[in-house]
Amino acid sequence: MASLSLKSIYKKYPGGVTAVSDFNLEIKDKEFIILVGPSGCGKSTTLRMIAGLEEISDGELYIGDKLVNDVAPKDRDIAMVFQNYALYPHMTVFENMAFGLKLRKVAKDEIKRRVEEAARVLDIAHLLDRKPKALSGGQRQRVALGRAIVREPKVFLLDEPLSNLDAKLRAQMRTELSKLHQKLGTTFIYVTHDQTEAMTMGDRIVVMKDGLIQQVDSPQKLYSYPCNTFVAGFIGSPQMNFVDCRLIKKGDTFYVEFGSEDTKTKRGVKYHVPLPAYKNEKGALEEYVDKDVLMGIRPEDVHDEPRYLEKFADDKINADVEVTEMMGAETYLYLTVEGISMTARVEPTSTARPSDTIEIVLDNERIHLFDKETERAICH
Repeated sequence: MASLSLKSIYKKYPGGVTAVSDFNLEIKDKEFIILVGPSGCGKSTTLRMIAGLEEISDGELYIGDKLVNDVAPKDRDIAMVFQNYALYPHMTVFENMAFGLKLRKVAKDEIKRRVEEAARVLDIAHLLDRKPKALSGGQRQRVALGRAIVREPKVFLLDEPLSNLDAKLRAQMRTELSKLHQKLGTTFIYVTHDQTEAMTMGDRIVVMKDGLIQQVDSPQKLYSYPCNTFVAGFIGSPQMNFVDCRLIKKGDTFYVEFGSEDTKTKRGVKYHVPLPAYKNEKGALEEYVDKDVLMGIRPEDVHDEPRYLEKFADDKINADVEVTEMMGAETYLYLTVEGISMTARVEPTSTARPSDTIEIVLDNERIHLFDKETERAICH
């Protein structure tokens, strides 16, 4: 088992292209860490540098206490699971899983024991004599995982292993992988662009953009305390609503002001939502008074339920319903407020229908404010 340490890692390609910049991360032993971000953010490149499949341009990579920058992939004691499974089509499941051990001259009895144990853990013991073409996508993925498990590596690297599976199987395999991590007690580093996978599986999540780490934190903290607008918009589905507004102060109370004065095409209403006093902890809001800021509010904090309309009776907002999506356990409402688009995630009992005008309120304790220029968070 091993911890990992990445110190000021860079990956530069010829022509001045920098794929990963100043990547610093300490990964604890037995941790399940997730690298997440949009396509081209450098997450797979980082994983391949850990595996030794890409050369590190600058910086230091330690696995345990050992500097491994110049160590060959086969000597790093890691195992990698690829997106496309990378199974040998002419070999049986048993032969595929045993292949790496045969190359390492492991005794036949030991190979048999390890393969059968991994197959039992992954529930593929009945498939050991089949060829990959006779397997479903989920079964192939398990064989690829089994081939990694039998190596008994210090670190597992997984590069978008579930992206080729259908939605139901993907949800099932998420659970399987989490159970597997608990069983094996090994360090897992997992790359994905799917934030649902990241939120449900990881101990900590590394959010990346343009080769730079944006934030490293637990799923709950990333969700509740995003450090900038990119993290706030990337984590959460449907994504956070962002509204251009102005911060004003009346007496001791701060308000966010948004809306429109255009009475020709809109209602011409300016809305003022009060902020709780704790949002100005350490005077965070003072310097932004009478300045434009960006308000972030998650769809589940936009309400049309009667109990919320009562609670925030003085802060009601008129919204036009554009589209409704019934999801079973909840309903998504796509709204416009004075020309501003908003999404609300409300209870399935909502009676709102397209073309309706409804009253909504924002849960002011859940409002996030961001600096418009730097995009950094001001308060949560």
